[in-house]
Amino acid sequence: MSDNDNIPYIESDLYRIRHSAAHVMAEAVLNHFPDAQLAIGPPIEDGFYYDFDLGQKEDGKPITFSPEDLDMIEQTMKQLLKKNAAFEHSTMSIAEAKTFFQGQTYKEELIDELAAGKVDEMGNPLSEPASEVSIYKQREFVDLCRGPHVKFTKQVKANAVKLLRTSGAYWRGDENRQQLQRIYGTAWHNKVELDDYLKRLEEAKARDHRRLGKELGLFHISSLVGSGLPLWLPKGAILREELEKFLRQAQLDRGYLPVITPHIGKLDLYITSGHYPYYKDSQYTPIDVDDEKFMLKPMNCPHHIEIYKSEPHSYRDLPLRLAEFGTVYRYEQSG
Repeated sequence: MSDNDNIPYIESDLYRIRHSAAHVMAEAVLNHFPDAQLAIGPPIEDGFYYDFDLGQKEDGKPITFSPEDLDMIEQTMKQLLKKNAAFEHSTMSIAEAKTFFQGQTYKEELIDELAAGKVDEMGNPLSEPASEVSIYKQREFVDLCRGPHVKFTKQVKANAVKLLRTSGAYWRGDENRQQLQRIYGTAWHNKVELDDYLKRLEEAKARDHRRLGKELGLFHISSLVGSGLPLWLPKGAILREELEKFLRQAQLDRGYLPVITPHIGKLDLYITSGHYPYYKDSQYTPIDVDDEKFMLKPMNCPHHIEIYKSEPHSYRDLPLRLAEFGTVYRYEQSG
């Protein structure tokens, strides 16, 4: 996703445009929600987002942005872009930053972790402690940030920016932490590019598997079974079998041999393979069976290694290609 195939995205104009758009969006949010707590707001593929904490309702649930709020924020954002403020870069000592951002809970946490050498201004891992923080300012809005940004807000074209949607997002991706309100947006060089992107989004909606699955009678999602767990209906099951037949033949033609492995395995298998220590937080809790621990299979490869080890092989046998339509189970957030 760069302006030029030879330019990494992080070095492209679009990256700077979207990064700057995220800051101006946060500025617009503070204009309407001055008590909002700011988290982080990076560029992403095709756009940007920023996370906010608007506080809680009386029932303890987080306050959320309404569609009307989103329209209002977008209009304010476009007005701010046209005023053409400069993006000014500077640094602060850790002590100065803690004083300046006092009361902004998430910024304070990032500053503490910067000082401890854990993460940088955007929450990315650091290799050593920091003695100062990098900040960017436009008008009165100041944010922890390493950049890069455009030089002036007017370089982000107001008619090439669109706020797309809101969603909930846990701070640092941890479901045990505060749920924040995320605003997604997109920004492009010009209105033509924006309109083309929005058209592609609409076309993608028409091809959305959730929509097609329901309209064509391929599968059913039951709230009692669980979201993301399709019940394949007869038409869908037949279609799936036909696709598997096609793929199985393609695999055989390319020298892949079919195998089938169990849906569970002993915990020791994943410890031995080296997966468990690194992926245990995204795997389901082990099950105790007859004084042994088993796990729902989170990946196929450890089982396939055991198949390889089940008989001696010569180097002349290599490469040995195995294929499986395996079901794996991951403890991951939806979306």
